Amino acid sequence: MQLLEQDKKTINNAIKEASNSLVRIDAERDLIKNIVEDLNTNFKINKKTLTKMIKTYHKQNFQDEVASNDEFEILYKTVVS
Repeated sequence: MQLLEQDKKTINNAIKEASNSLVRIDAERDLIKNIVEDLNTNFKINKKTLTKMIKTYHKQNFQDEVASNDEFEILYKTVVS
């Protein structure tokens, strides 16, 4: 593949920008992990529950989660019980 010098610079800059974005994402994930860990330690709330609460709050889809859990509960009881 033949690339012009300017094209090489453009691609290189885009790769660096994307890499920097990944560094920020990793830092944010670490922050979320620390928040969950602190809440778990201080309030003894299950980490999985805390993570689900955070994601539900972020997505603002509480009603969808409730409906999904209701559907799961009904189906599970129907099939397993």
